[in-house]
This record gives sequence, structure tokens and C-alpha cells, in this order.
Amino acid sequence: MQKTWFITGANSGLGLEMTKQLLAAGEKVIATARRPEALDRLRRDHSVRLDIVPLDLTQPDSIASAIADAFERHRRVDVIVSNAGYGLFGAAEELTSAQIGRQIATNLAGSIHLIRAALPFLRRQGGGRIMQVSSEGGQIAYPGFSLYHATKWGIEGFVESVAQEVAAFGIDFIIAEPGPTGTNFGANLDRAEPLAAYEETPAGAIRRGFDDGSFDIRGDAARTVAAMISAARSDAPPLRLTLGSTAYASISQALRTRLKALEAQRDVAHSADRDVR
Repeated sequence: MQKTWFITGANSGLGLEMTKQLLAAGEKVIATARRPEALDRLRRDHSVRLDIVPLDLTQPDSIASAIADAFERHRRVDVIVSNAGYGLFGAAEELTSAQIGRQIATNLAGSIHLIRAALPFLRRQGGGRIMQVSSEGGQIAYPGFSLYHATKWGIEGFVESVAQEVAAFGIDFIIAEPGPTGTNFGANLDRAEPLAAYEETPAGAIRRGFDDGSFDIRGDAARTVAAMISAARSDAPPLRLTLGSTAYASISQALRTRLKALEAQRDVAHSADRDVR
């Protein structure tokens, strides 16, 4: 049965790859982008099943309008894919206030506004699915990506809470957590002006890795997207979908480390309770 998908950030990266795969499979796609002209070639090939909508996630009113128009014109939207976002690199001290504001407005607040705008329509139609594209960076942290991690950890907490609020309405969520993947993520990084003080720190080492291309990127964009689509079509998808061997290894290690640290604090944790009478 043909489904209708609403995808943000559909003009590049995983969003573009997902749009292409869904159209090839005969699905209908409402593709949003800040630069909709980037999708002109797809429009020519799929004019009937592709609806291209200009959208800037930093403008909450435009998000609400885009969602309302999509449900009005297409009557039903089965899957909302909150994919739009970008990376910001720099030690926290190096970042400007403007860079911090844009990162939060796009990656975190934009996704929150999108989900909130979609909920009443999904509720009225009797349910639906929302896929939030996060990252392994929603479970772990690298030096130099503090604000990016703040947005990804933040949106994961938001989704985990909202998922409990709306499950009774037949609305469920998937948080996709890909590791380093062969997209244009690195090329589109917003990079802070470096401070000499951080040159010989872990943040400086990662900066050099970007510059010399030494990072090991194992994730395949087409296979990553295929797994995301498969999960979105399944009857009982996981809340979190880890994608790529790098993400699996890094998240596994982070969870084991945190659990070990937590268990070591059992006695002090219990000592903070009030006496039971």
C-alpha cells in the first residue's frame, strides 16, 4: 500500500537519498528544503509523486504552515522524517554566540517545532510514525562537537518523553542514530575560528583529522537509508535504531562505561534517600 512521507532536509545527504529510494519504490514524498531548486531534477522525473516545499526550520511559523498544508493537500501523511540539520565544530570556547544560536534553532528547536506541529494531525488521522534523525552523537560525545551533541542529546530526550505521551493515539517514534557515513556532512560543517590554545588538545586533533581526511568513515549512505526505511515500514520498530559498525561499537562502549560508573555509586545514591518510617 502506497504511503506518504514528509521529509525535511531532502535536498542533500540522507534526506536526498531517502527521497530517491522512496520515489523509486513508488511512494509519495513531500520533500522540504531551504533550497528547493536542488530538487528540480527529481521534480522532472517524479512530478506526480513528489511535492517539493520550501522550508526553513529556524522559522517556527513556516513549519506549522508547511505541516498544515501537507495534510490538507495530501489528506494523510503516514511518516514524518525530521532529518534537516548540520554539524557545528569547534571547542566550546571558540564558538560564537551566532553559531550557537543557529545550531540550536536548526537541530533542536526546529525539530521540536516540527514534531509539535505534526502531532495534532497525526492524532486526528488515527496515528502515524515520526522518525527523528539523530546520530551516534546523541548517545556519545566527541571533543569539538559540544553544541552538536547538545542538540542531539536534547532531541533524543524530547522524543523519548513525547513518545510516551502520544503512544495511546497510535503515534510512535524511531530515533535513527547513524555513525560516520559517506554523505556531505563534513563538507557542510560550520567551523569555528580556531584558538591556538586548543591546537594540541583532543579538539585540535579532530580538527586536523578533518583537514587531512584521516577519519575512517565506514557508513554507506544508501544502506543506511534502506535500513531506516525498513524500520519505518515495520510493524514494531525500535525506539532507537543504531546504524553502522562504528556507531554500534561507540554506543556500546559508552553505555557499558556509564553503567559501570553508575553501579559503583549504588551506595552513595541510596544514602541520599530519606529514612523510611
